[in-house]
Amino acid sequence: MKRQIAIGFFLFILLLSGCAKEQTFEEFFHQKIKEIHVGEKNYSYSLIDTKLNVVSEDDAIAVFKEQNERGEQIFIAYFKKQDNQWEWKHTRGSEWDTPVKWSAMHQPPYIYSGPISDNSITEVFVGKEPGIIMEVENDKRFWYAISPIQDNEVFYIREDGTREKIEEVEHEKNINN
Repeated sequence: MKRQIAIGFFLFILLLSGCAKEQTFEEFFHQKIKEIHVGEKNYSYSLIDTKLNVVSEDDAIAVFKEQNERGEQIFIAYFKKQDNQWEWKHTRGSEWDTPVKWSAMHQPPYIYSGPISDNSITEVFVGKEPGIIMEVENDKRFWYAISPIQDNEVFYIREDGTREKIEEVEHEKNINN
């Protein structure tokens, strides 16, 4: 009888563990960012956008703003799910008014990104890959493109149709979280 109760209890625990709700990407993101910045004063963030399965199945990117001691910054981060757990792989950030605005992550996937303060820019390309331009707030916009190629040509197109190549894209080391 005790053995039957023990087996029944074991099966009940297995059933409960199988019913546990898997953590969504957004839940993971909010939990992780709070852990990273626990105890920081004058810190806030807002999640601007997320995309799942961007390069392969079970990966994601997040675009988010932070208000911290350096001022307002915008970031793009790459995540990969391994063994049913999200892992924060690498991050690239920029300040809105920094001289070097456009950059790329130095390891695959090569994510090119940056803020756009020139309202006449209508499109951005990395090689043949069109960038995604998003409105963040007021006149602040942010773009990103994912390329399989490092050191790819980056150019933008203005409202009048002129095309301008970006002579220098900063390949910055990642910020691991």
